[in-house]
Amino acid sequence: MTRDDFNEDRARRAGELSGPTLRDMIERRVELLGREAPEDARSPALKRLFGEIAELAEPVRRAFQPPIDVAPATHKRVVILLPGFGTHPVRMRYMARQLERAGHTVKRWGLGFNLGVSPEVFEALAERVLSVRDRYGQPVVLVGWSLGGVFARELAKRHPDAIAKIITMGSPFSGSPYDNNAWRIYHLITGHAVDQPPVEAELSVKPPVETVAIWSPRDGIVSPRASCGKPGERDRAIAIRCNHVGFPNSPDCIRAVLRELDDA
Repeated sequence: MTRDDFNEDRARRAGELSGPTLRDMIERRVELLGREAPEDARSPALKRLFGEIAELAEPVRRAFQPPIDVAPATHKRVVILLPGFGTHPVRMRYMARQLERAGHTVKRWGLGFNLGVSPEVFEALAERVLSVRDRYGQPVVLVGWSLGGVFARELAKRHPDAIAKIITMGSPFSGSPYDNNAWRIYHLITGHAVDQPPVEAELSVKPPVETVAIWSPRDGIVSPRASCGKPGERDRAIAIRCNHVGFPNSPDCIRAVLRELDDA
């Protein structure tokens, strides 16, 4: 081996030990951003996407509206709320308060912003679910918004004894992983393709626990067909009318979740 070969081999090994460089990560994201969606992908129309912007004013509108009527829960549950991609648990605080008004115990997922899946995030979330189950002595109900619902479904496949029920809200578990208007942003932030997650998953396969999909025909980010799913991919689907961003704050969605908790 020549000195040049030796130095090249040493540099290659050092790169393998230290992980990808900043240049590697940038080049990977540029390559991902240049990809085109498959021909069979169906994203919501742009007019629906633009409609999501109006939902940002929802907290202001809510201040001038009467509170939601919340009846006491027939069966009090332990619930973990899983936020959507790019969002923080604070975005689900209003829903949490309404579920608590009914008498349910509501816990955060404990991982801050949802910035996509990784083996480390998935393992930490599994530990969180098992810890809450052990603390309260009962299986938990996972309520996941968007990507949070995809996490919930995959967790239930691995830990069905710890989970009583899955409720997804606008979660893209069916059809093509490109059936949404957020896949390019997902590629940019995570550095991996939506159809090549770093965790083994079969998104459309129904978990071995009761699984309910709440979806909306007005969703401007995730295709309704992806969040509704097909028979056999979930136990049942519930249609409501709200924007994707509005799922955690929609009175109709919150009422639907409350009914499902009573049936858990």
